[in-house]
Amino acid sequence: MPQAAAIPVAEPIPDPAVGRAGGSDFTPLLRTVREQGLLERRVAWYARGITVNFLFLAAIVAGMVLLGPSWWTLLLAPPLAVVSARMAFVGHDAGHAQITSDRGRGRFIQLVHANLMLGMSQEWWNDKHNRHHANPNHIDKDPDVAADILVFTQHQTAGRTGLRRWLTRHQAWLFFPLTTLEGIALKVYGFQAVFSRGDDRMPARRRVTEGALLAAHVVAYVTLLLTTMTVGQAIVFALINQMLLGLHLGMAFAPNHKGMEMPDPENSEGWGHLRRQVLTSRNVRGGLLTDWFLGGLNYQIEHHLFPSMPRPHLRLAQPMVRAHCLSLGLPYTETGLIESYRQALGHMHEVGEPLRAGA
Repeated sequence: MPQAAAIPVAEPIPDPAVGRAGGSDFTPLLRTVREQGLLERRVAWYARGITVNFLFLAAIVAGMVLLGPSWWTLLLAPPLAVVSARMAFVGHDAGHAQITSDRGRGRFIQLVHANLMLGMSQEWWNDKHNRHHANPNHIDKDPDVAADILVFTQHQTAGRTGLRRWLTRHQAWLFFPLTTLEGIALKVYGFQAVFSRGDDRMPARRRVTEGALLAAHVVAYVTLLLTTMTVGQAIVFALINQMLLGLHLGMAFAPNHKGMEMPDPENSEGWGHLRRQVLTSRNVRGGLLTDWFLGGLNYQIEHHLFPSMPRPHLRLAQPMVRAHCLSLGLPYTETGLIESYRQALGHMHEVGEPLRAGA
């Protein structure tokens, strides 16, 4: 689960491919990628995708209105979850400046998709995701592997008692059930970040904008449900919709880093950008359906090496990255989708072993 964090002014997530690369092992790869034009934006591609997403959203809303207070309306909860996940992927790409290099336009796109359409704070997400990209899987610096509901190293199991201890013992089995809460958790953490008192690190103007859009999301969502269904039907619809959204996002995020190298000050000293990103990331092989379902995050290695690279270019960059890693003797991890889940869950099961042994 994501964790709330202190929030500085959000900026587009930094991309080491823009600016200095030094004389590192990454330099020749960066040069090749630039020469191939793979860092150039694909505005029209994203414009088509965003248009299709909103057309599907409009069709779902129209269907809810036409069906009215009928239990058949619940059949529209899953497609709404899928469209919401598409919105999340667009918001993610906008935060990485993949869609446009114009900072203001990118922020606008992300505000619409994250705050207004999903009820998730852009500022909170960018801060958290910035730190993850800077130090993926680093046990002290990456908020995504900080001990929370789930833990990712055996030393994090120390001192866990009660419910948290039980969850850690069985976390591999509980992972996917817990991801059904991810959509709700993203909203809760975002609201906490925007409306928390005593934290003046988010500029007042941005706080007002974010808060207004988050409130607008809640009002629009609740109004849509209560004007098309009975209260009971609306509650069931919301539960199905939010749980499937969380599961979809969890299935997209789970294969990326779990079970991969976890750097710490002792074993990662001197790691450059290439090694830091490649050794901690896992790709998922597949075709266009996999690309669509995982929102391009199946090319996690390429995405981490070139955060601002547009999603449709990640597949094109993969052969170059794989060949470059091979020439350096650097492991390049790629598995099938099911195997990626097996490895991730196997790691989490192993982490909980001390508590099971103690029991």
